[in-house]
Amino acid sequence: MVGNSSFKVGLYIRLSRDDGNIESDSIVSQRSLLNQYVKENNYIVVDEYVDDGFSGTNFDRPSFKRMMKDLELGKINMIITKDMSRLGRDYIGTGELIEKYFPNNNIRYIAINDGIDTFIDNTNNDIAPFKAIMNDMYAKDISKKIKSSLHSRMKDGLYVSGRCPFGYMKDPNNKNHLVINDEQANVVKLIFDLALKGNTYHYIAQELTKRKIKTPASYYNYVWNTKCTNIKCVSQEYGVWVDTTIKAILTNRIYTGDAVQGKTKKINYKLKKTVKNNPDDYIIVENTHEAIIDKSTFNYVQTLLPKNVKRPEKKRFYLLDGLLYCGDCKHRITIRYQNKTGRSYTTCDYYRTYSKYHVCTTHTNNYEVLEKVTLDNIRDVCKKYLDKNKIKESISNIEFVDNSLKIKKQIESLEITNNKLTESLDKTYMDRLKGIIDAEQYLRVSENIKKEMDNNKKNIDSLKNEQIEENKIDNKQIEKYINDFLSLEKPTRELIINLVEKIYIYQDKRVDIIFTFKNVT
Repeated sequence: MVGNSSFKVGLYIRLSRDDGNIESDSIVSQRSLLNQYVKENNYIVVDEYVDDGFSGTNFDRPSFKRMMKDLELGKINMIITKDMSRLGRDYIGTGELIEKYFPNNNIRYIAINDGIDTFIDNTNNDIAPFKAIMNDMYAKDISKKIKSSLHSRMKDGLYVSGRCPFGYMKDPNNKNHLVINDEQANVVKLIFDLALKGNTYHYIAQELTKRKIKTPASYYNYVWNTKCTNIKCVSQEYGVWVDTTIKAILTNRIYTGDAVQGKTKKINYKLKKTVKNNPDDYIIVENTHEAIIDKSTFNYVQTLLPKNVKRPEKKRFYLLDGLLYCGDCKHRITIRYQNKTGRSYTTCDYYRTYSKYHVCTTHTNNYEVLEKVTLDNIRDVCKKYLDKNKIKESISNIEFVDNSLKIKKQIESLEITNNKLTESLDKTYMDRLKGIIDAEQYLRVSENIKKEMDNNKKNIDSLKNEQIEENKIDNKQIEKYINDFLSLEKPTRELIINLVEKIYIYQDKRVDIIFTFKNVT
């Protein structure tokens, strides 16, 4: 047998946060046990490797990696741990090390309390795989208990995430309670104010960057590594705001004072990778902390967001941009500029994409003429609304589409489903035109899709009626919007999106305006 003096020993110590309350597993305890063992057996210790606060379910640990590198370099050729669970709790990875890697590379491994020594033929070595499985099962059980505990605390309204949402910080007296960070909260309020004026995510992001307002990443000391955009280069001290950050803030209900947690989950207890949960599975507890944005403002902003999405960058501003839809196929209408004539015109997006299949028509209109006709139409409706002879009769019936969150989620879910079904129907139609499927197959598939879409549309209409019954606008507010609109020769976009939900344009030049309030007949 090789003498003990020929072994260059590395002591490996690991403590997980999950078992940190067990005194016998403490770093000090493990170190004491290993040093005593080394002393009794006259081994030469080359280095000590300590991973404090790292799970044994994976091998992504800094000191473990350093130890494996030293093994490859020949700096050490023997590893000693308190027991196998310190080396790892993943039975597959641990088994690979003990059964294959260590023997193939002539590395000796000793787990003191388990009586395992890979250079000695004993029964303890034979049952090492079973011990690895038991350690893995223990880790799985601990993971379940921790997950259950976290869910229970979330349901109690306790904030358990490691990082606070932008605008908040941990209460110094209670780490599971959020309090307002005044500096960041002012930025959140500014973002909502800009959204209320009908600005896109992209515009708001650019505006905040120009004003040199620090991004959430800058507060969290992330490494800012991005090239300069079309705006002036900004100091790394502030960072660059992006559309996704603006959208995340504008759609985060936590700013209303409600705790919204459980948005993601781990694939399993061995992997760090997470996946998004279905919104229906979020854990929501109302009024757990002070609100930055009142709920009526938050809900109203949600009704504006579909109109505020970023579209391809345009050099020209169009008052009705984002509100125009094809009255025949229901897809978006795009506003385009023609350099030769210096005029802007509209065209159906669906037609442009699939023009050779004749699925729709151009819906071409002179934009300037369309805008004038539309504004005149809006003015006529607004004047009728304010007609003194009808005001008493109509004002009590004027209702505003202001979503409650629960109903809004149901509507959004159905609309997303219908969008996907529309795409599926389009694809099926393309397959029919290309000869991939025959007419009989197309009819069977398309009929089923259309039936499902019709049912979803009925449910959406029913939910919207429920919305209207539950959410009524302050009549004075809608009157203010109308008076402001009528007093201006050229209305602002803010006023337009507060009065108009959608504008449908038909091939025969007919225009239907869907108002955010009930039209006066």
